[in-house]
Amino acid sequence: MNLKSIHSGARGLGWIALWALALLACNNNPYPATEGDEKVLYSSFREAPRSLDPAVAYDTGAHAITGSVYDTLLEYHYLKRPYELIPGLATNLPSQRPGDPGYTVYRFDLRPGMMYENDPAFALDEPGRTTREIVAADVAFELCRLADPAVNSPVVEPFSNIQGFQDFGQALTQRREDPAFADLPVQDQYASLGGISGVRSVGDHGLEVAVRSDYPQIQYWFAMPFTSPVPWEAVAFYDGQEGRPRFADHPVASGPYRLDQYDRQSRMVLEANPNWYGAMHPEWAAPGAVYPSEGAPGDLEAGLLAPEWVGQSLPFIDRVEFRREKESIPYFNKFLQGYYDAAGVIKESFDQVIDEGGLSEEMAEMGIRLEKGVEPTIFYIGFNLDDETVGRPGGGPARKLRQAMSLVVDSQEYTRIFTNGRGIPAQSPLPPGLFGYDDGYENPYRQVDLERARELMVEAGYPEGIDPATGKPLTLSFDTYDTSAQGMLQYRFFTDAWRQLGINVKVEATNYNQFQEKVRNGAYQIFMWGWVADYPDPENFLFLLWSDLARSKSGGPNTANFMDDRFDALYLSMKSRPNGPERQKEIREMRQILEVERPWIELFHREDYALFQGWLENVKPFGMSFPMTKYRDLDPAARASHREDWNQPVVWPIWVGLALVIVLIVPGVVTFMRERQ
Repeated sequence: MNLKSIHSGARGLGWIALWALALLACNNNPYPATEGDEKVLYSSFREAPRSLDPAVAYDTGAHAITGSVYDTLLEYHYLKRPYELIPGLATNLPSQRPGDPGYTVYRFDLRPGMMYENDPAFALDEPGRTTREIVAADVAFELCRLADPAVNSPVVEPFSNIQGFQDFGQALTQRREDPAFADLPVQDQYASLGGISGVRSVGDHGLEVAVRSDYPQIQYWFAMPFTSPVPWEAVAFYDGQEGRPRFADHPVASGPYRLDQYDRQSRMVLEANPNWYGAMHPEWAAPGAVYPSEGAPGDLEAGLLAPEWVGQSLPFIDRVEFRREKESIPYFNKFLQGYYDAAGVIKESFDQVIDEGGLSEEMAEMGIRLEKGVEPTIFYIGFNLDDETVGRPGGGPARKLRQAMSLVVDSQEYTRIFTNGRGIPAQSPLPPGLFGYDDGYENPYRQVDLERARELMVEAGYPEGIDPATGKPLTLSFDTYDTSAQGMLQYRFFTDAWRQLGINVKVEATNYNQFQEKVRNGAYQIFMWGWVADYPDPENFLFLLWSDLARSKSGGPNTANFMDDRFDALYLSMKSRPNGPERQKEIREMRQILEVERPWIELFHREDYALFQGWLENVKPFGMSFPMTKYRDLDPAARASHREDWNQPVVWPIWVGLALVIVLIVPGVVTFMRERQ
């Protein structure tokens, strides 16, 4: 017998066994095993934010970062609806007093003793310094940056309501024509001009801002990162020179998290900021630093006010990790494996995930939760009220025509077909969650009623849709820049509805530039549009129908060119009022005007469907794109257990393969040994 051959065969079988054991031991977990017991929230991004500069960033991807690392003077109550402002870095909501004629002065008081994250930029002011206190001058500095034409902030228009804001920007442009002034550090340029005249620091912790009295909505902007305190040292230090990143890629945190890693191609990581005031001073129990003790109706029953969280210091989650996922299907599959903690419902899996508006049995058995949230949006069909046929020149008959066309558009059916049912049929411009929204209100012209619509067509002078001037069906145009097959199907849904009235509506699809040109020239009759709120106030929706902003008058967003003196008077009064009975009364009357006049056919308010793993707790969809990570908690042990259950290796192919190998090898080894004896 040849011992070498025996040893060779045995060694081959040993390697096979080791290979099998290795396959059994491996898994597809993309995260280090050391993170298994840590409170890490796993999320993703598709494309890196273009900028993390709070004066510039204005998209949801950037806000996922900036909204967590930059704290604001005000913020929103996590649970209450309608949305409610609460103090953040400020000790209280701002006080108000009269300023110069036409202006109101808002006074903010910052909490003393709040610090920025540790960062080498602070050594610019004092060698060896790694942090410093957050002061009112840092907010004033950021407001100057918003006004600075060189920064090119996208929110100049609303902040132009601050006294002296535009003058400051114009003065900067003029002074920078002097090379000596242009060479000064930007903070010295601002100081040389004395800052914005309507913005004044009072000591280290007081800030006064003079704003046009008819724009109380300025308060909402102080809950956005645009107005976060920014240290001048960070802007000066992170200039992209000598290996330093640009400030747009290196935020200096004042919020509950700090940016720990920023690889635009693969990974972004937020770490809990130990210098955040909520972490340094839990004894303050500040409204924005503890979990709320009250909420909206139903929150208690939903487990959102459990005793183990109420009043506890934030944040609960220690780290947030964003990994790049270019495609939605791989991301969703990883969510089903437990490697992501939340996901949207992708269209490819909608029918498997959602069953009659609720979660499918399979998803529910996995412990996954479906949360629905109505976004502050409105999608609508608009009429050009400058048009002779459908607008003001047509008088009462044109109004009845608009009413009739509104009565046959079924929003419920539209959302069922085109948005998988994700949408709340709209009765007015105001969505749920805003002051002025009335859950019990039913617009009589937004209830499908074909018989009444046909009666209105007769009253309008178009019996059975026939235009008496031509003896043929009334022909209208529906202008759009969406030339996709899906878009054409949507528009056919509307034209088919109007065909029931005998109206022939032709879809005029062009490219975006041509569409905008037609709108500028007033050469359109019907269009479809949508609006997403910047802040949750009825003014931010009803201004879309204010005559001063009519497209034909000022180039504004009132594309319907709706002009009504009574509506305008109510709007101007309503926008400057605080929430209360008088404001509610005015909104109700405005709603009645729109109900009859029908400048729009309100379609739906978009509804977001989100899936959350069972181990993620304190989840309430916020609707707006504000990251509320600091309020959420998770159970890493439950996550690890589910991952193990959901990712058991499929071992039978290994054993079958191993058996086949043995069947093939062993006879050969035996035969070989016999021949060698």
